[in-house]
Formats: sequence, structure tokens, C-alpha cells
Amino acid sequence: MTMKTDIRNVLGTALVPCSYDPLTGYYRDGCCNTDAHDQGSHVVCAKVTQAFLDFSLMRGNDLITPRPEHRFAGLRDGDRWCLCAMRWKEALDAGFAPPVVLECTHAKALEFVTLEQLQSCA
Repeated sequence: MTMKTDIRNVLGTALVPCSYDPLTGYYRDGCCNTDAHDQGSHVVCAKVTQAFLDFSLMRGNDLITPRPEHRFAGLRDGDRWCLCAMRWKEALDAGFAPPVVLECTHAKALEFVTLEQLQSCA
């Protein structure tokens, strides 16, 4: 894996941690890091809203219920979380995209959405 100092965000600068509480990231390291094993591309750092959590639940992805076996405490309105890029795009298209933290969003997100789309929710 690339050293963390080499990992870039969508602004082209060093990737900043998204959240340690709750502990987020595909690797549960606080950052929206990714690699080939992360098939969902959990690269968008978002501050989740209740509207987004309800939308995600309606789409079959329950981010509210704790799942200790996956080191997942469940999310609440206002938590920061590394979202799948395509789930965020789906929410954007449906009008439920949560705010994005650009400094914490991995550059790989730009393979799925544009910087302008991310900035519109920053």
C-alpha cells in the first residue's frame, strides 16, 4: 500500500483523516483510504444527515443499526463517514447527498463523480 503521505485528496493535497469517532474507512483507520480490495470504493468523506441515512436504508444499506461484528457502531446525523462513491452519487442524483469534506475525500472519488459535484455539497 502507498505510504499515507503519498495519498491525495480530490484537491490534490495530502489526504486528511475523515473520522476517528466513529472510526471510519474501509480499513477502519480513520481515513478514506482504498485499494483493489475495496470494491465499494469507500472514498467520499461525508457528514451524514438523517435524510441520507433514511435514503440509504430505503436502498437496502442500513448505516444506522450497530454491527459490532464489523466494528460498526451505527451512524447518527452529523457523524463523518467514508461513503461508497457510487452511493454518494446515487444520493446526489436523488437529492439526498450529505455534505462532503473535500480534504478528507480520496482522489479516487474523481473516477465516479466530478470535483464540481463534490464541491456543490462541500
